[in-house]
Amino acid sequence: MMNLNINGKTVKVEAEADTPLLWVLRDELHMSGTKFGCGMALCGACTVHIDGQPTRACVMPLSAAAGKKITTIEAIGATPVGQRVQAAWAEIDVPQCGYCQSGQIMAATALLRAIPKPTDKDIDEAMSGNICRCGTYPRIRAAIHKAAGQA
Repeated sequence: MMNLNINGKTVKVEAEADTPLLWVLRDELHMSGTKFGCGMALCGACTVHIDGQPTRACVMPLSAAAGKKITTIEAIGATPVGQRVQAAWAEIDVPQCGYCQSGQIMAATALLRAIPKPTDKDIDEAMSGNICRCGTYPRIRAAIHKAAGQA
């Protein structure tokens, strides 16, 4: 039995210490917003925040997440930056298939918290590990600029 701080609430989970956080979120806690993409931390679909930092949940063992503040896509809209990012995503109509978008939004929110007025280079560097098979990268960049008040 392990206690986790997820989206500001303490939850008890019963899983092996080496179980990836992604599977605990999806299978044990039924939080399906965080997606499985590659399982090797290469695509970014499973991005969550661990103590405010974008982290790939598919390779994060449960034991490493214990005692840390975990934020998922389900709660990112409760933050001011997350609200702006989600609003910009909707206004610019970023998603095409939408599968990667929770990871994209989590990465964009972390970027804007770290760099409130990012350049294109900042955006490209911060978002480079998040793959969009539909190729909506120009809309993603435009939405980040909009959320930063730069549109």
